[in-house]
Amino acid sequence: MLAEVLARAGDLVGRWEREDCGVVTAKEFRRYAAAVDDTGYLRAARAAEAAGRPVTAPPLFLTGILSWEDGPVEAELRPDGLAARESPCTRGLPVRQVHGGQSVRLGSPLVAGARVRADRAVRSAEAKRGRSGAFVALAVTTRFTGEDGTELASVDETIIVMDQA
Repeated sequence: MLAEVLARAGDLVGRWEREDCGVVTAKEFRRYAAAVDDTGYLRAARAAEAAGRPVTAPPLFLTGILSWEDGPVEAELRPDGLAARESPCTRGLPVRQVHGGQSVRLGSPLVAGARVRADRAVRSAEAKRGRSGAFVALAVTTRFTGEDGTELASVDETIIVMDQA
């Protein structure tokens, strides 16, 4: 199966896919902050909104959202718990995945009411071998930009793909 992952990745490397994430709201920022227990942000965001000031997103809001869709129902999740759309090069294959690390660069602050785009590409795919056996390391980049092209955040991550045990 790992050879198939590498073959599929070869077709995707360097090909950017764009997703319109829509217009973000202060309520979404507060829901995220509540989920990560950032009560200081919640107080500050409510105060800014009540005073009519712009509400900016928590710093890791964009990188903490796995998907901009409603999400799949439980029966549609892969055995490793991921949604199929979050699994480049692996759709329908009996593999499991884990995250192998992430590097985040923050850009301009994201303000409620802004439209966000996410551009994602597989940068590379490499066959490797570790203590637990063979795996493929997928390097993926996601860039979040505003409607005018201003970079809001960029994420470089590694996804480890292994044969299903």
